[in-house]
Amino acid sequence: MLVYADHAATSPLCKEAFHAMQPWLTANGYGNASAMYKIALDAKCRLEDARAAVARALSVLPEEVYFTSGGTESDNWALKGAMELGELRGNRRHLITTAVEHPAVLRVAEWLAKRGCELTVLPVDTLGRVSPEQVAAAVRKDTALVSLIYANNEIGTILPIGDIFAAVKAKDPAVLCHTDAVQAVGHIPVSFSGVDLLTFSGHKFGGPKGTGALYIRKGIPFPAFMHGGGHERGRRSGTENIAGIAGLAAALQAAADNMERHMADTAALRDRLTAGVLAIPYCRMTGDTACRLPGHASFVFDAVEGETIVLGLDIEGVSASSGSACSSGTLDPSHVLLAIGLPHETAHGSLRLTIDASTGAEGVDYIISKLTSVVASRRAMSPLWDDTAGKPVERF
Repeated sequence: MLVYADHAATSPLCKEAFHAMQPWLTANGYGNASAMYKIALDAKCRLEDARAAVARALSVLPEEVYFTSGGTESDNWALKGAMELGELRGNRRHLITTAVEHPAVLRVAEWLAKRGCELTVLPVDTLGRVSPEQVAAAVRKDTALVSLIYANNEIGTILPIGDIFAAVKAKDPAVLCHTDAVQAVGHIPVSFSGVDLLTFSGHKFGGPKGTGALYIRKGIPFPAFMHGGGHERGRRSGTENIAGIAGLAAALQAAADNMERHMADTAALRDRLTAGVLAIPYCRMTGDTACRLPGHASFVFDAVEGETIVLGLDIEGVSASSGSACSSGTLDPSHVLLAIGLPHETAHGSLRLTIDASTGAEGVDYIISKLTSVVASRRAMSPLWDDTAGKPVERF
């Protein structure tokens, strides 16, 4: 049996996206949307139809949607553009973010700090949360941007973005508020209350890789990120990926149409999975158990490395990850797990299982069965296991 349990890394292309893309990959769908002949005008119409569909699915205006190559580009544009605009608006050079952001935000923030920006990285609690009061207290007279992750990719915690940004705006309405909603869009209802900038990526909800968008609230004179032929209303140059954009829009519309049922079905499977995994001795769940993505379950296991669990599961046909797929290949423990207070040795034993409704009860039970045996076999070979077995189990 094969079970895919790494939807937070990427999702399979949904049938709606596949069918929407096909005409623009074949037949006469290859036109450049910037030209003036028929097949180009057809491409232009498809581009704007997709923009309108995305806007409807998110309940925003079409002119607020700018297509990009994905979450990383959109995060880069949001942070760099906001800090550029901040300087123009009165030498605002202060950026606020948290210690549990995706690397596409944290690395950009560090890059900006090396170039003269003031950076505040807020600590989080043991569930990966920051409070509205905590964020508002960090706002200064020179703050240009607050950037917070909507739902954490590694531990699944959902932040009360609307409440946090309301507190920020109450202190200083001129501060721009950005959220990396890559893990949230297409999976849960997303609030745009107080949001000036929002990032999402197509391949997280059944769309094609290499597609995404940045929401820019109407009225913000946001600077261009890529310069050239003036595409995307002069803000993001580059010939548009019509097939990819069509697929993104179709996938997002399908996700929005089925969201309520899909959330309920997926959360029920996640709870079944969580209960089974927590029956394994010396295993703890990470993240907020209440405000959590419906398909997200993350754990740490004592006396065993997360990477060896992932490899063992792969042999059994289960695809999972030990943290963020964007950071694979490093021997360092997850910065998110360290930020929520886990010691290095515990953080090394992390496992992330992210599922959706298609996983089914049979798939969940298969994951539990194989994970139980993999952990037991790996612990039997671990020199740390004899020191761990019999000790009290710590719970978060």
